[in-house]
Amino acid sequence: MRLGGNRQIALEEPAPEDYGAFKVEQRGIELVPDDERPMRPSNLFWLWAGAIWNVEFLVYGALIVSFGLSFAQAALAIIVGNLFYGLLGIASLQGPQTGTTAFMVSRAPFGRNGNRSVSLFNWITQVGFEIEGLVIIVLVVEAMFARGGIQAGTPAKALFILGAVAVQFVVPFLGHATITKVLRYLSFVFIVVFCVMTAITLPHVHLASFHQHASWAVWTTALVLIVSAGGLGWTENGNDYSRYLPRTTPKAQTFWAATLGGAIPSILLELLGAAAFVVSPKVTAVTGVPSSFSSWFFWPFMILVLPQLFAINSLDLYSSGVTLQALGLRVKRWGAVIIDTIVAGAVTALVIFKGNFYADLSGFLNYIVVWIAPWFAILVVDWLLRRGLYDREALVGERGGLYWRNGGVNWRALVAQGLGMAAALSWINAEYYQPSYLSPISKLTGGSDMSWALGIIVGGLVYFGLAARSVAAERRATPELSAALLSPGAPAGIEA
Repeated sequence: MRLGGNRQIALEEPAPEDYGAFKVEQRGIELVPDDERPMRPSNLFWLWAGAIWNVEFLVYGALIVSFGLSFAQAALAIIVGNLFYGLLGIASLQGPQTGTTAFMVSRAPFGRNGNRSVSLFNWITQVGFEIEGLVIIVLVVEAMFARGGIQAGTPAKALFILGAVAVQFVVPFLGHATITKVLRYLSFVFIVVFCVMTAITLPHVHLASFHQHASWAVWTTALVLIVSAGGLGWTENGNDYSRYLPRTTPKAQTFWAATLGGAIPSILLELLGAAAFVVSPKVTAVTGVPSSFSSWFFWPFMILVLPQLFAINSLDLYSSGVTLQALGLRVKRWGAVIIDTIVAGAVTALVIFKGNFYADLSGFLNYIVVWIAPWFAILVVDWLLRRGLYDREALVGERGGLYWRNGGVNWRALVAQGLGMAAALSWINAEYYQPSYLSPISKLTGGSDMSWALGIIVGGLVYFGLAARSVAAERRATPELSAALLSPGAPAGIEA
């Protein structure tokens, strides 16, 4: 039974474009009132689909084949890895219940002040993905100029960076409704482009002459990349976008909207990327993707890549802004977007002029699971122990309240996070990344990498062991449940 109210979803419920698209969203981490949640599960599906119908995912498919996998091994890694978009579906269920963002919900297990540590990890991660997108955009523009016979020098590259930052800023600055509307319509365009690329590529794929095969250990490192770039890697964004769904939205609809919206385009694009690598290994870089297609497709492809990259970056930039607020920075949501835009632009310039981008990207994707895996497990175990019931006002309160505990810190969650991260690092293969590290278990198993799985298992089990009783007590003290239990007409079946 739902205790969140009895409001019914009206059939004439307005679409997201009617609640503020192309206007600056003033709300940040504040609670979304029940009467200001016009989103539908179908809108959530197209939001994720619009972001992930993206050339980045085509490159991820090509990258794992470059590790030495056969096409069949790559296809298996892609299918198995993208099943974990179910984690994104689970990490989208708390938004409708609470009406707030992922790292405000995260205050329930960690406490207001204890949550700052994982919020900082997430802010760095989101800005990292923003930088990835901006660097690729600049490289694409450089490739377009080079195709026209113009080699971009330092001043031109600086202008490219400034232009990319300025364009990228607009949609996240406007906010949730604008992102939802723009990504929905862009997804239709990207689907057409995908179909064209598939039709051009498949006739040139000759698997019979493609001879390579990797060990199980190498296959697990490919799986880490797919899981990290996909379902697990998006969990920290889930509730930022589902929070505008009504509390009465069936959980199954929320789950499948997020899961399928991410998984379907990810699987199709990564399979196409793996096939394109068979045609040309240059496809492991975005600017090399057209080498797998007909020469006439260069300009249409490159022009359409730009809005794709801006689209996926919009999610990261929006989430980094509300995460900065959850960290405790007293700034408006749109102000946080300005700060993050400046930071991402500055680091993008550093990477363009000094960095080794594709090596840095692979290492980034490899390492972020170390913190995301245990954090996700703790969030979900806490949610299950509470049976989905939160004290919404306590989540956003300045001091005191149900989740304040020891000065705003829940040491049980922090211990579980620390041990989960240590467990993830004990089975990680980052030998070829920076910083270079080959873990003890990975050495014993031929270089395998199961960091993400071990992080989830250890983080979740430790938190359950340490916090099960205390969270149960907090659940009984949650005002919404207490009121229902004390009500003389409380329906049968409501249990503390």
